Amino acid sequence: MNMITDLVRMWLTRSVKPFVFTGEFDSRLPYEECEQLGLYVHIPFCRNVCNFCPYCKVEYSKERCDRYIDALIQEIHLVGGRGEEKKRVTSLYFGGGTPALAAGRLKEIIDALGRYYDITEGIGVELHPSDVVLPVLRTLRDAGVTKLSIGIQSFQGRHQAVLGREAADPAALAAALAAVPFETVSMDFIFALPGQTLDELKADIDTAFANGANHIALYPFIDFTFTDSLVSAMPKKEKRRLMDAVTAYCQELGCVRNSIWTFAQGESVRYSSMTRETFLGFGCSAATLLREQFKVNTFSMEEYCRRVEANSLPTALTLRFSLRQRMVYYLFWAAYGIQVAEADFERFFGVPLRKMYGVELWAARRLGFVTYQNGVYEMTPRGAFYYHYFESFYTLAYIDKMWGMLRENAFPQRMAL
Repeated sequence: MNMITDLVRMWLTRSVKPFVFTGEFDSRLPYEECEQLGLYVHIPFCRNVCNFCPYCKVEYSKERCDRYIDALIQEIHLVGGRGEEKKRVTSLYFGGGTPALAAGRLKEIIDALGRYYDITEGIGVELHPSDVVLPVLRTLRDAGVTKLSIGIQSFQGRHQAVLGREAADPAALAAALAAVPFETVSMDFIFALPGQTLDELKADIDTAFANGANHIALYPFIDFTFTDSLVSAMPKKEKRRLMDAVTAYCQELGCVRNSIWTFAQGESVRYSSMTRETFLGFGCSAATLLREQFKVNTFSMEEYCRRVEANSLPTALTLRFSLRQRMVYYLFWAAYGIQVAEADFERFFGVPLRKMYGVELWAARRLGFVTYQNGVYEMTPRGAFYYHYFESFYTLAYIDKMWGMLRENAFPQRMAL
């Protein structure tokens, strides 16, 4: 696994140098010149901690949550207050955890961000199905939220039992969402669970669209080494057959595929906190991607609060990209969105895409991974599967190792990937 990702990294970066993260960081974040800048806020609290979930989370208590939100708002002022003028940004997404547990304070966070950033494409919040109730939805809408992502995982009882969750009530979801409408309602499902069938996934998709969703996400199950999950991974060939069949089914329904794992009822219906050229992350475990740097905040909620309360940024690790490393990172996430435009790449880096990766793009076309038309490379279903297949290697070789270390050490000195 590591050998595959190491060889790909060395080939694409034209260097044997690994990605080296260190504990040093800038006292201010140089984001002013970033275009297409997004914002992300992490709320780590959950009522119950799911054993399959790899994200940074802690059990909820009001006292802990209030202290954390106070520190979060202070971090926003630390970062935004050092900018020279208000910055235009694309979007704001709240992830977790369960952000709705802090629903009553989300407007404070949004207002704090609004002092420094002009949000142009809406605000999204992740929800547990139990939070899709009228009081919470009204609070979110009044705070300025325009997009929802509901973590269904599966409407099938047997899969919910494996994941340790209770099945959502589709009729209750539909009634609440009809009473308090939002621009985008995405429902998330875990794909490639043991024994999962095409008919089950079709039923989940149909149920979602019939009960308030206009967007769905089918995220593959990945078994992180630091979780307590006992779920087994689906074999590769079976996973590919299922992925291709689900993609075909969504396209038969007239859905637009706007990323590797998401399908929408219309071009303008989107929910994604990942497909951004650059973004600022606030909160414990939140990542920040700038033109020449990648940063991740500490995973320790307690150390996060202490660091911010001491008037310092809670950065745990910083990667300073070489040019080729930044290009690889850019292309990886652009490919997640299905398309890579030559004009966008050249605008960002100042050099033609084919000059830097002409051989690789030629090979991708010959192998049937991408098509090319009018300056845009678009991923085929075959290419999407192999992207997903490589992404699982990347996740376990890079993200699993980083997140695992950050769970053990709030502020490590160095990490090489």
